[in-house]
Order: sequence, then structure tokens, then C-alpha cells
Amino acid sequence: MSLSVLEAEPAGCGLRAATRAGVRTIWFDRPDRRNAMTLDMFRDYYAALQAADADPQVRAIVVTGAGDWFCTGADPEALQALLDERHRDRLMDEFGFEPHLPLALGTPIVAAVNGGAAGLGLVLALYADVRFLAAQARLSTAFSRLGLIAEYGSAWLLPRLVGVGNALDLLVSGRRIDAAEAYRIGLVQRVLPREEVLAEAQAYAADLAAHCSPASMAVIRRQVWSGLETGAAQAVADAGRLMTASLTGADFGEALASQAQGRAPRFAARAGA
Repeated sequence: MSLSVLEAEPAGCGLRAATRAGVRTIWFDRPDRRNAMTLDMFRDYYAALQAADADPQVRAIVVTGAGDWFCTGADPEALQALLDERHRDRLMDEFGFEPHLPLALGTPIVAAVNGGAAGLGLVLALYADVRFLAAQARLSTAFSRLGLIAEYGSAWLLPRLVGVGNALDLLVSGRRIDAAEAYRIGLVQRVLPREEVLAEAQAYAADLAAHCSPASMAVIRRQVWSGLETGAAQAVADAGRLMTASLTGADFGEALASQAQGRAPRFAARAGA
């Protein structure tokens, strides 16, 4: 049975979630509002990510949208409310989580971008490790067309994903791009018919859950993101230290044993999960 047809339970404001075969799927679930993000929904989504990361049964996370959209960005009513200084203070004070939290987790995140994504919705997809995109979808940063700046670290993240020139093009213009362009510049890794996006993303995540060491994936994520801010010499030195540790770890021995015995590996849950 595909994870996409499992009955998902509420997971917070405007969210649903279901778990199968080590994969936690989280849906943005406001299809009547194109999955527009309220402040409460944003907070609960990050809480859902943290809960999945802490669950030893979860080895990969898939994020997607209900209906025809992934996420259209911040809810218009929420944006309107930010004209009021009291609501701006709430945004800064009450919602004290770090927007870059997905990068700090140990569990890999796969975005099944089943439809359009704009503004904050696109940023949430960018914080995933791998992005599967519907062929019909259109993407946009949108910020400059709202009189806003590149929010939630997107000005740091985009150049590292698609290069400075492409990042500036997308951020300064706020124009919509189609799936073909998104794939060409490396913004997404797979483009598929809309009806296949979620199932393919879940299959990819299930393969990670079944065959990849949770501890290794967590360390690799840290290597990649921290390596963007360190020099080559430091990155290589860190890799040597981490490799020594992994060679003495139980997962390496289990991987060799499973290959020799022709079976799937039985990796332990990541410490701390």
C-alpha cells in the first residue's frame, strides 16, 4: 500500500501526518486556501518536523500539500495582520523557533511539491534535501512583488542551491518559473506528472529508510550544510575524523554483514531520535 493512501491523522493546525515503513509523511492541509500558511500552522509544522526527528521509528520525512497546491505562501489574512505592530511583535516574540531548523535535524526531508509553491511555500521546499516537482507546477519567490525582502534565509539558501546568478534572478524578479526551468537550474531533482509525485517521493524516502544508516544520513547532512561555510582543508579534516568514527561504528559492520548474507541491513535507530 502506498503511503499516500494511508489514513492520515491531524498533526496540528492545518496539518495531517501518517507513518509507514519508516517514512513520516506530513501534508499541508488547507486545500481550500491553497495550503496558505498561518502563523499557527507554521509553528505546528516545525513542531511536527521535530516530533518526526525524535521518533526512532521515523527514518525519512516527506512533506507535501493536499489538493492541487504545495503551498501558496503566507495566508493573505496573516500578511494583512502584520500591518499591525502588535502582530509583528507576536511574530518575533511568540514564534521563537529558528526558521533554519530543518537544516539542523538528523532526518532527511524529501519535498513532494505536488503543485504551485510561492514565497514562504517555496522556502519550505528549499529546506528539504531533495525535491520532487509536478510537471504542471509553477514556482515563485514572490517577495519583491509584495514589497518584502528574501525571508527565512532564502537569500543564503538559494545561491547555494542554484548559483548566485540564478538566485538573484529568482529573488529580484519574483517571476514564476515552470518545472522545466526549475529542473534545468537544479532547483528540483525530479519532475513527474502530478499524480506520481507523492508516490515517487515516498518510494525514494522508503528506500532511504530501508537501506541507509540513520546515523550516516544525519552526519552527512551536517557535513554538507556546515561545509558550505568552511574551507576545503577544514572539511577534509572533519571528514577524516568522522570517517574514523564511522569505521568503528556498528552500522559499518552491519552493512558488510548484510551484503555478505544477501539481506537488507538492520541499522539501529539514530542515537537521540
